[in-house]
Amino acid sequence: MLELKNITKRVGADLHIHPTSLVFKPGTFNILLGTTLAGKTTLMQLMAGLEKPSLGEVWFGGVNVTGVPVQKRNVSMVYQQFINYPNMSVFDNIASPLRVGRVDAGEIKRRVGAMAELMRISAMLDRRPSELSGGQQQRTAMARALVKQSDLILLDEPLANLDFKLREEMRDELPKLFGERDCVVVYATTEPTEALLFGGHTAALHQGRVVDFGPTGEIYRKPASLTGAQVFSEPPINTVKAVKSGHIISAGGALSWVAPEDLADGDYTVGIRAHHVTPFETIGSVPVDGTIKIAELSGSESMIHFDAFGGDWVSLSHGVHPFEAGAKATLYADMASCFYFAPDGSLVRSGEAAGGR
Repeated sequence: MLELKNITKRVGADLHIHPTSLVFKPGTFNILLGTTLAGKTTLMQLMAGLEKPSLGEVWFGGVNVTGVPVQKRNVSMVYQQFINYPNMSVFDNIASPLRVGRVDAGEIKRRVGAMAELMRISAMLDRRPSELSGGQQQRTAMARALVKQSDLILLDEPLANLDFKLREEMRDELPKLFGERDCVVVYATTEPTEALLFGGHTAALHQGRVVDFGPTGEIYRKPASLTGAQVFSEPPINTVKAVKSGHIISAGGALSWVAPEDLADGDYTVGIRAHHVTPFETIGSVPVDGTIKIAELSGSESMIHFDAFGGDWVSLSHGVHPFEAGAKATLYADMASCFYFAPDGSLVRSGEAAGGR
């Protein structure tokens, strides 16, 4: 078990990691989700022993390892930027941690071969890294980290440099790969969709703070706060200030709908994810008038950016729905699927928990 006990990381006058306490159990797949510079890499370096916390402790397997250097820990880490030994073959790169661990030659050959097959680089074992593409080099670096069978495996956006097809395959294979291992896996990503695909447990990070932590699907459907919902929404979650009075909620001076019966009168920030705002009317949806900024059309989806209530809103829907930039348009929001946040940002009610995607 990996446990972070109230750790912080300060660099000069700047607090890069605010007080953080987390527990990751053996055999679990855990995700650090946040934008660039949210603190994911720093937190991983603290877990690995590459950095020492300014305050607090790191425990692993019931032992305080806060001052133990990374060389004395059974840990593997893969970065987005691939790192390989340039003068070694791909085989020798992958085999290097096994040789350091004095694994016998037959076992090295077997484990390297199996990992190379998983990473689709079996035909390249005799090549040098300079003879590989960027994606192939990243797969080599991942194979070297995974073949070690460490107690703690840290993956810092490792699929970012892979081509789309292989990235999709690896997203499917990684959880299976670790499913039978009694290790702790921590995977950092900027993509909420990737976190949902992996499942497991997710820690949502924002500006060096863990703003939510729990089973991935649960904190997606019921985030603890507006900040947590923003971290876990791509495209960005749409928001508007609203007032509930009696049976009606009014927002933006031009939008109103019937209030949930269990919602108290008062002021709220209402949040609704982009896939609940569509160009077509649905049962219970309310019209949102706005000015189109841009429409991004793909073969199966339309992403529409528009001005509404003095801010930027986004609609994401199936099908091709062409709109002209600068045109006035009406889109439709499914308010049964929205979130209600109190003035302090805490979640009051989640429609997604009751039936949203």
